[in-house]
Parts: sequence; C-alpha cells; structure tokens
Amino acid sequence: MNTSNSTNPGQDFLQHIRYEKRLSHHTLTAYAKDLEQFCTFLSTECNIAKPELADFRHVRSWIVSLVESDIDKSSVNRKIATLRAFFGFLLRRKAIDFDPMSKIMALKTSKKLPQYVEEKPMEMLLSDVEFADTFEGLRDKLVLELLYGTGIRLSELTGLKTVDVNLYEKTITVLGKRNKHRIIPLTDPLFALIQQYSQLKETEFLGKADPVYFIVSDKGIAAYPMLIQRIVKQHLALVTTLEKKSPHILRHSFATHLLNRGADLNAIKDLLGHSSLAATQIYTHTSLEQLKKTYDQAHPKAKR
Repeated sequence: MNTSNSTNPGQDFLQHIRYEKRLSHHTLTAYAKDLEQFCTFLSTECNIAKPELADFRHVRSWIVSLVESDIDKSSVNRKIATLRAFFGFLLRRKAIDFDPMSKIMALKTSKKLPQYVEEKPMEMLLSDVEFADTFEGLRDKLVLELLYGTGIRLSELTGLKTVDVNLYEKTITVLGKRNKHRIIPLTDPLFALIQQYSQLKETEFLGKADPVYFIVSDKGIAAYPMLIQRIVKQHLALVTTLEKKSPHILRHSFATHLLNRGADLNAIKDLLGHSSLAATQIYTHTSLEQLKKTYDQAHPKAKR
C-alpha cells in the first residue's frame, strides 16, 4: 500500500466532498456519520486503527452487522455509497492499492412510491383554512404555497435569497443540488402572496430583517429547517392523516398533481431540478396507482 501525505484520510475525504464536490451540508453530515461508524466498527470488532487498512472482508462484515441490526436497507445502501466514495477517493490519491468496494453490491430494496397529499385536502388547506392575520400567519401560508406551488426542496427554500425573487419576471431562481440553478415561474396568486409578504416584512421589521434571505423567522432572522418543518407538520395535520408530514411531501404532491393533470414529464423534471428523467419517472407509478384505485372503485367489472 502507498502511504498518504495526510495523517487523516477521512478528514481529507470530507474536505474534498465539501469544497470540491460541493455537496449539501445534509449529505456531508451523513457521510461523516457513516465514516465514523465504520471506523468504530473497524476499531472495536476488527482491531484495525485506520480505515485505509480495511479490505473486502472487513467491509462485508460491517454490512452484515448492519443488516443483522435491522437497519433499513436504504440506509445500509447509503452507507455503502459513502464507503464507495471514500475508497474511490483514496484510490485516486494513491493512498491504497486496491478498492475493497469492487465486489460489494448494494442491497436489493423494494421501491417505495412517494407519498403525497390529495388535491382536495391541499385545496382546502390553502383556500379554506384561516391563517392568523399577522406576519407569522402570512409567512406560514407563503411557506406552504411556495413548497407546494414550486416543488422546491426544504434546503432550497431556506436558501432562497431576496435577490432570487424576480418580481418583474414573476419567477424565482433556485440553487439546487450540485450547485445548479433553475428558474421556476410563479402563478399569479403565489406572486401576489409574495408581494404581500415582502411589504409586510418591511413594515414589521422596519427594514431590519435579514437582508439576504427571503423567508425569515418572527425575529427577522433567516428561516431555518426546523422552523419550516414545524410549519408544514402543523398545517398538514389539519388536512391529512399521512404519518409523514414533511416539506418533501409537498414536493411529491406538486409533482404528482402536475402529472395527474397532464403535465409533460420532462417539464416536471426541469421544475424539480432532477438531473435525469429516471428520478422523475417514479411519479408515473404513483399516477398509475391512482388510476388503478379509481378503476377498482368505479368500473362495474372491477373486483369488489
């Protein structure tokens, strides 16, 4: 094995994916946690002090231990992906002579259809539910309208800057995964709500709210993920019994409702910021399931 100039290849790898790959903070945190867990396993179960000394048998043993611990297969596959990226990094840096991941395969998992809120409950939430006549009430409504009306991710919403909102073109510019920008058009009702929010934010904080980020807390600071999650969970609970009530559910609802109403799949792909059509095609399965459900309920020849 070749030796690396660094005494901490793991830290080098994390710095690499942070500054060169420019992965999201959430992904970086997950990679760091996975790598730490692997190193702990090597140390306690294999008496190996450095991850670059691990071979195929050690990696396989760790994966077996994860499966035996009843960890979700998708979580195990993410950890496998972390090690694949880590050892690939070491191989390119000539810190190792062989890749212990070359014979490791991802676990087979059943593809889960994305959960979403039906159209009528969403319409009820945004049209019939009364929001408080305060800055917080208007802000909460805008958060829901933006997530459902544009399909943006939680990180894209909290990262949305004031300069990204183009009131002239009626669009927002979103910074998505892999630092790719995309422009999303705004409906007239959403545009009007944005104007109302902008004016009230100026009045409420006398121009002293965070000057950079568009969505702010009741104290005028940039909105943070937990605040958005709390807003979404609180309001979705009013109209749906779905166990999971997250911002991503609104993203799924956005895509599913567009597809159900005949939107082009490629257009939905671009709006969601997917890098390939394969990621968007899962919504066709959701739409098909809805068609089957409708058939079973309505067709006279359907099984009862």
